[in-house]
Amino acid sequence: MVISRHSRGLEQFFSNIRDQSGLSILDMGGACQENINFVTGLGHRITPQSILMSLDETFGGVGETDQSNPHQIEAFLKSNLDYPPDTFDGVLLWDTLQFMAPALLTAVLERIHSIVRPKSYLLVYFSAEERAKVAPIYSFRIQSQGTLMLIQRGTREAAQSFNNRGLEKLFAKFESVKFFLTRESLREIIVRR
Repeated sequence: MVISRHSRGLEQFFSNIRDQSGLSILDMGGACQENINFVTGLGHRITPQSILMSLDETFGGVGETDQSNPHQIEAFLKSNLDYPPDTFDGVLLWDTLQFMAPALLTAVLERIHSIVRPKSYLLVYFSAEERAKVAPIYSFRIQSQGTLMLIQRGTREAAQSFNNRGLEKLFAKFESVKFFLTRESLREIIVRR
């Protein structure tokens, strides 16, 4: 399934950096030529990181192992988020966080908090179906400052579910959290460091 849609979260993410150049953006959805072209076309640098593939490599696949093992969590962080403090000016997290169990998710968000500069923004998506055991996996391709193409790549077991209050608690260390609900049963979230 392919959906092209307006994204208020994406629009806000890029409106916050549009008058700047030379910023560093971390894209946690992996290498995608459309995203690379768009971000570099704005005069910024982009670092692609395929977090879901690494999740499977580190923890043995969907639902196969416990994501609370401290040694595996440290290996995951070293493999994916081993950057000095204040390296990035924004992070495109897409829908990756909803597939992480609590211990891993906490460690990942602590590391992200460290590697992004103050006042930077994160763009995150979560399934809006709070009790769903399985969530669709999307490839997010930037078409313009406010338009995304979502390509469904199947489904995956959600590690945990969140309501809005739970998401606010999840990002409690960050300065602000703003929600947008989409037609595809996704919550778009802009988080400010």
